[in-house]
Parts: sequence; structure tokens; C-alpha cells
Amino acid sequence: MALILEWNNEQNQVDIPESLFERLNQLLQIAGELERVTDGEVALTLVDDAEIHGLNKQYRGIDRPTDVLSFAMQEMGDDELEIVYETDESDEAAEDASESDGQFEEPLGDIIISVERAVQQAEEYGHSFERELGFLFVHGFLHLIGYDHQDEAEEKKMFGKQDEILEKAGLLR
Repeated sequence: MALILEWNNEQNQVDIPESLFERLNQLLQIAGELERVTDGEVALTLVDDAEIHGLNKQYRGIDRPTDVLSFAMQEMGDDELEIVYETDESDEAAEDASESDGQFEEPLGDIIISVERAVQQAEEYGHSFERELGFLFVHGFLHLIGYDHQDEAEEKKMFGKQDEILEKAGLLR
């Protein structure tokens, strides 16, 4: 079992080097260790403002672009039904074998980041694009595992976690 990052670069305005995805994977491993999340898959998609604008409008009812969206696969809403799969022993043995081979990890969710926003915010805050992308990725990951910032206390806790993870990875402002 492992914590896996799958990524897809759907934007074409900024060249994203492979080393940056390696850095995001490092952040995922640090965050997972600190939060005791040892396995699962995080799907990251990099998009432009137009794409994230459409998603923000569709899923959150907010008609403007944003920097990051997270869609957790593990949370259950009040009106959602739990899916229970019926299997026989041979199915369970096959599933156990594929999981032990690292071929399948339970999805934690999707993180979608606007590269345009990340570039603008890095300039605005006076730090590197790498640091901003890392911040947005960690922010999205924490949402996937249940953190939120709806009130001051939650925000303080979540942003403290973000700072701790980024500091441990050496991504300082």
C-alpha cells in the first residue's frame, strides 16, 4: 500500500517540468506522514482559468475562476447511499493480490489547480511558482482528508498544517 499521485496537465500556457511533479509527490508523502494517511490515490489536474471557472460554477455555484478545487471521494454526504459491493472469496483474493502489487489504491479524490491563478498569486505574494503550486496542492490534499476553513478556528488549524508541511519540504515564502 502506498500514497500515490496521479497527474494530468491539461493547460498549455506554462511549461511544467517533471521535477515539479516529483516535488508535489514529495509534498504528498510528507503530508501523508504527518496526517497518518498511508495509502490512497490523489488525482491532480492542472487547468487554465476558463476550465476551473466552469467547474467552480458547475459544482459550487460560484461564477468565477478560483485557484484550487478539491473533490473528496471518501466523504459521505447526508443524502448519499453507501455502496456495498458483494464479492465472493475469489474476488477478495484477487483484490488483495492487486492491492499488494500496488496496482490499485483507493482514491482519496481529485485536486484541480488553475496554473494561471498560481502564476498570478506567486507574483502577488512574492514567492516562487513552485511554492504557490505546492501550497495549493497541500491545501487541496487537506480538504480531501477532511480539513476545512469555514470558521476562524478551522482556518487556523488547517493553515497551520499547510505551513508545517511546506516548511518540512523547504518551500518557504
